[in-house]
Amino acid sequence: MSTATLSAANDARQGEAAGSLQLVSFRLAQEEYGIEITKVQEIILMGEITRIPQTPPYIKGLINLRSAVIPIFDLRLRFNLPEEPATDETRIMVVNVGGKTLGIIVDAVNEVLRITKNNICPPPLTVEALGQEYLTGLVRLENKLLILLNIDKILSAPEAAIAAG
Repeated sequence: MSTATLSAANDARQGEAAGSLQLVSFRLAQEEYGIEITKVQEIILMGEITRIPQTPPYIKGLINLRSAVIPIFDLRLRFNLPEEPATDETRIMVVNVGGKTLGIIVDAVNEVLRITKNNICPPPLTVEALGQEYLTGLVRLENKLLILLNIDKILSAPEAAIAAG
């Protein structure tokens, strides 16, 4: 194959990639959410979390993950949902936010989805007006809506710094 042909094939693949997005979908309460897969480092089982005194309730504490100490946030509490005990499906999603690694507790991780950007619609103005700047949009799936989140806006750098001590 010639260099021009390879270049054209790469350009086509990049065009397809530009029109699509990969998301990790997860559940909190009865709702399904998604964040870009590029923000997710790994998904781990719930383990022992060391509590930090004098932090907001949604900062659950710290864990040691392969010699790296990372803060853990409970996304349920961050969204003012009632706290629930961990189940067999509860997971910690290790994410990168503002150059820092931290974990978020979710009720369950569902799947990795590839969606086209055409399936994303902006959040309704009434929701945007409530100050939910972390809501990127809504993804229309076959029989439901997935709430697309901007993880960088949910967990601000100052909060991550407080949790990291």
